[in-house]
Amino acid sequence: MHTEQFWNLIEQARIQAVDSCDADEVAAQATALLATREPQQILDAQQILWDLMATSYQAPLWAAAYLINGGCSDDGFDYFRGWLIAQGRTAFEQAVADADRLAKLPAVHAAAAEEMELEGEQSLSIAWDAYEKATGTDMPDDAFTINYPALDPAWDFDFGNHGEVAARLPQLAALYPQ
Repeated sequence: MHTEQFWNLIEQARIQAVDSCDADEVAAQATALLATREPQQILDAQQILWDLMATSYQAPLWAAAYLINGGCSDDGFDYFRGWLIAQGRTAFEQAVADADRLAKLPAVHAAAAEEMELEGEQSLSIAWDAYEKATGTDMPDDAFTINYPALDPAWDFDFGNHGEVAARLPQLAALYPQ
């Protein structure tokens, strides 16, 4: 499996989900689809998932997650990026390029209006669960590696500082006023 196939899998899962914005539902569909693949393809998907997690390990996205979810721990940031992956390739790539573009997503507008958090913890276990379903065994401990990049020091400030976040993410801040 390569990255394009992984994104196709996510898109198929989004199509099959009753609510394509529900990250847990997309994750369940993706798990079922992936479980029909060869074990090596499932292992490849695990590495691709964590490569995407590393790509999205960015301070602007963390600030966006903090704003959207009313705070954001390390684990919370992982779950937010899991949600973002479940939104599909276009949403993911646009948000990675410019975190303020999250403000254009209908799911973000809905979350702001309903004061809901955006998390997709289940997205992080798509391959793990698919491997177990396909093989009846746990995924090997060394099934993937992850190398997070250093965070941009220009974003080294308290994300709870709404004025600073609003200056950098104005469209999102407009959806989430103080």
